[in-house]
Amino acid sequence: METVDLDFARQVLAAEANAIESMASVIDDSFVQAIRTLLESRGSCIVTGIGKAGLIAQKISATLASTGTPSHFLHAAEAVHGDLGRVRPDDVLVVLSHGGETEEIIRLINLVKHGQIPLIAITGDAQSTLGRHSDIVLCIGKIVEACPLGVAPSVSTTCMLALGDALALTLMKARDFGVEDYVRYHPGGSLGAKLMTVEQSMMFNPGEKLPIASVDDTLEEMLEKTTDVKRHGAVMLVDDTGKLAGIITDADLRRLLTQHGHDVLRKRTMEVMTRDCKRIRLDALASEATGLFHKHRIDELPVVDPNDRPVGLIDVQDVVTLKVVG
Repeated sequence: METVDLDFARQVLAAEANAIESMASVIDDSFVQAIRTLLESRGSCIVTGIGKAGLIAQKISATLASTGTPSHFLHAAEAVHGDLGRVRPDDVLVVLSHGGETEEIIRLINLVKHGQIPLIAITGDAQSTLGRHSDIVLCIGKIVEACPLGVAPSVSTTCMLALGDALALTLMKARDFGVEDYVRYHPGGSLGAKLMTVEQSMMFNPGEKLPIASVDDTLEEMLEKTTDVKRHGAVMLVDDTGKLAGIITDADLRRLLTQHGHDVLRKRTMEVMTRDCKRIRLDALASEATGLFHKHRIDELPVVDPNDRPVGLIDVQDVVTLKVVG
């Protein structure tokens, strides 16, 4: 069995890490111009390339799309066979090519320039055909590949990927793209679930009748007020200012009836409610609610606004169904 050259493998990693570090010099006025062009665009960011650069272009396009910048990938070779119809007048084209002289890329440039579509190049040669015909050039410079033969795209594509991430995430920050926006584009999977807010996970809609009663109501009055409220396992009690004062769960009510009989229904809710109950803000992450359910071994959690007024109720089953991880 041949010996595996682990030292060479480490050299590959070091070469790529050093090259990415050198990319900081590319973050200059041209980078600013590229960001502004994409921010001002009323269309999509079309990302294209061929070969390994094309694969990197697909990933960059996916990152852009998931972080607030409309984007899709255009295969440079397929563009001249009908896919150029994907490009609209308000779009911006980002082209990846280390050498900047690839035949398919050059043909695409000629077609795109006729449509006066802004062209941003990510290339290793600003004086290449691609560089000279682009409106904005992000030049990563001539890069020595880590391949033993010095030819297989490796360091160059890593640098393109890193620069693409810098573009996408800088745009994301400039757009004030927040957690709720991110969840909107990532509703499936554990990542979207972890970033889901309490408002998105609770079963009550804004304006819907909630299981709420007053601290001055008797238990009987409380039951009368909340009989027509949809699925719930608790009633939230509020004071005369509308702020949350306590909670009575179904389990609490069953225990009281078992211990005291129906006479307990004449008691006021303030006498038997759980005071200073746990609560959570509407804009908190659902994973935070899960943490409270687990830590305090509770099944119902009042949802309040910034003034501590109830706006919803979240059940442990709500987050379990959505597979939210605490």
